[in-house]
Amino acid sequence: MKELIEQAAELGAANFAATSGRVPDRFKLLRDTAPATFAGYALMRAAVMRDRKDGGALDLKTKEFVFVLLDVLAGNREGAVAHLERAIALGLTLEELAEGLTQVIMVGGIMTWNLAGAEVMRRAVDLAAEPRVVPPPFG
Repeated sequence: MKELIEQAAELGAANFAATSGRVPDRFKLLRDTAPATFAGYALMRAAVMRDRKDGGALDLKTKEFVFVLLDVLAGNREGAVAHLERAIALGLTLEELAEGLTQVIMVGGIMTWNLAGAEVMRRAVDLAAEPRVVPPPFG
C-alpha cells in the first residue's frame, strides 16, 4: 500500500509541475501530512488535467476556465486567480471570462462577484495590459 501511495503522489506532483509549473505549498503540506489523501487527490487531478492530445476530453484552457468559475462560485479567490493566470496563458480572453463570470452571478448571485469575481476580473484586466513576452528566435 505504501508503494502505491508513493507512486500516486509522484504522479500527482509531476502533473502539478506539468500544468502549474510547481506543486503549490498547500498541496506540499497535504502530501507531507496526509500522503494517502494527497495521493488520491493527485490521481483524480492527473486524470482531469490532461490535454486532448493526452486523452483528455476537454483542452486545458477550458479546464482551467471551468476551475476559475467554480472557484469564484465557491468563494476561493486565490484558487480562481491561480487558475485564471494559467487559463489566460492558454488563450482565455477577457470576453470569455466576462461571459463566464456573468453565468456565475446568475447561479450564485451578486455575492460571487463581490467575494471573488471582481478580483479575478481585475487580475485578468491587469494581465491583458501587460506586454507579452516573446522569446527570441533560435539561431
